[in-house]
Amino acid sequence: MDDTDNKTSRGTGRLARAVAAALSEKFPVWGVTRHQLLVDSRIQYTSHNSSNVVHLLGDGDVDLAALADTAQAVMLADFQEGSDPGLCVARTVTPEMIAFGHRAKTELVCQAEARQIAARSGCILRGLGGTQDGVIGALAGVGLSGTGEDGRFVLIGKSRELEGAQTVQAIVNCGIAQVRTIDGKTLKDGLVETSGKLRPAFREHQPILFVQPSEDSSSIWLPVKLD
Repeated sequence: MDDTDNKTSRGTGRLARAVAAALSEKFPVWGVTRHQLLVDSRIQYTSHNSSNVVHLLGDGDVDLAALADTAQAVMLADFQEGSDPGLCVARTVTPEMIAFGHRAKTELVCQAEARQIAARSGCILRGLGGTQDGVIGALAGVGLSGTGEDGRFVLIGKSRELEGAQTVQAIVNCGIAQVRTIDGKTLKDGLVETSGKLRPAFREHQPILFVQPSEDSSSIWLPVKLD
């Protein structure tokens, strides 16, 4: 989903978590990821031009239209004046959707093309108000999420419940696959200062928390946010 907020409202990330909560009544929710798109003055975005994707675990018999209806109801119940929300629901992510997502990170793309790609790919793409330009970011976000190599998690397991300094094992236990240094070393022990905000990167199709040494303490690692 994308473009669901205005300059004074809650962000799309919060709404995505609300949609995830509603969908969790019928589907196992794996997580919610954030994907950064092109920042350009010609694009009408609210703050950072990022989209959010809810990842569900299910089989091939899922009714995508019913799933989309549930997500749409939550989004419209919290519609923000001046926003241009878009919703994309897909069972599979096609190479064309992935290519569109990559392009949306570096160049201007249009709503008409997004709708054409969605039609060819068999996914659901809905504009829910305003100019409906949010369909661009919604489709791009799903495409990027399909790579398993883009963005970061704003919700995964119980990571949002962690506070203060936590052991690497505690972080893994909460649902994050690995803790790694920026240069690629996997940590098995040590302490990480969570600061109440762990946002593991979406890499290798799993949530990986990247960290860097603290300047104040050699025994504490600090989380790093990656796009």
